[in-house]
Amino acid sequence: MEPLQELHPSFKFNGLEFATAEEIVVFAKQLKEKGASHEVAIAKFIVKWFNDKPYIKVKTSGSTGTPKKIKLLKTNMVHSAFATGVYFNMGANNTALLCLSAKYIAGKMMLVRALTMGWDLHVVAPDKDAITQYDNTYDFAAMVPYQVYHTLNALDKIKKLIIGGGVIDPDLEAKLQTKSIQVYASYGMTETISHVALRPVNGVDKTNVYTALPNVSFDLDDRGCLVIDAPNLGNLHLVTNDVVTLLDAKSFEWLGRFDNVINSGGVKLYPEKIEQLLRDFIKVPFIISSLQDQALGEQLILVLELDDPKQVADYRNIISELESYHRPKKIFTLSKFPVTETGKIKRNDIKDLIKGYN
Repeated sequence: MEPLQELHPSFKFNGLEFATAEEIVVFAKQLKEKGASHEVAIAKFIVKWFNDKPYIKVKTSGSTGTPKKIKLLKTNMVHSAFATGVYFNMGANNTALLCLSAKYIAGKMMLVRALTMGWDLHVVAPDKDAITQYDNTYDFAAMVPYQVYHTLNALDKIKKLIIGGGVIDPDLEAKLQTKSIQVYASYGMTETISHVALRPVNGVDKTNVYTALPNVSFDLDDRGCLVIDAPNLGNLHLVTNDVVTLLDAKSFEWLGRFDNVINSGGVKLYPEKIEQLLRDFIKVPFIISSLQDQALGEQLILVLELDDPKQVADYRNIISELESYHRPKKIFTLSKFPVTETGKIKRNDIKDLIKGYN
């Protein structure tokens, strides 16, 4: 059967050009057999993209519930790709870097944007310092914060960079202020087919406010959590677990996760916001969490990734500078934090471990 998707004639893959969708599928099948692991993931996606099925199966990260496999319609993925193109004013023959794994939605969507809008795509292994190994320059790239940290000195090779897959901590955001490139924090998840909102991180447009992509709007549920409406993404109506300050139907400020909110003595505390206050002073992995407390309901705690618990005294001095309702009542240590496949700290697992120690 004929493939459902068309290949843009200007598309390039590491300099290679393809006359037809059939030609790139043949190439992908060869790459699947002989390529490196990151190339195999790309090859598998390309073959599926050009098959006769109208959808792509993907696994969610669990941001809106238990991780599960869902079907994303290819037409909706194309709409998402073009929304990014409109937002950044990018079209055919723009150069782009793919340094994310194609196993996940962010990497898959970089491929979709390139295939459908005719980008000149440079593909490299999703290493922490991928861009430092090459002299190419790019109009567009996407990275996770960990990669950005390890490529700060090479970021000037990119004109526009989106960062996703985790919160940008204040230390990294401060370092990005000296860069001439345009950097954006992205908001989205697998269910929204990558990002649906972006926030300028540096330059004259720097802000804490996320702005919707074209044809996306926002609302709040009764918990104060973000609700996403996107008619071009399959009439998507998605209720998230992200607590936000909604400024209007097109913009919001992110506060934290609803399932992380701590109610201590009747005061709602957002761990992510307290962590932002501490990141300039705590250079080891850490989280703000809570334990049950008879008087307060929940008491605030600080959990540090430390091999030597004797170092805790140093951190007591740091947290003493916080306002009283932001100040953790206890400090715990773990030698190693449990993390997801994509490097996100498993907060609930850590909380369960601390309950066992307490």
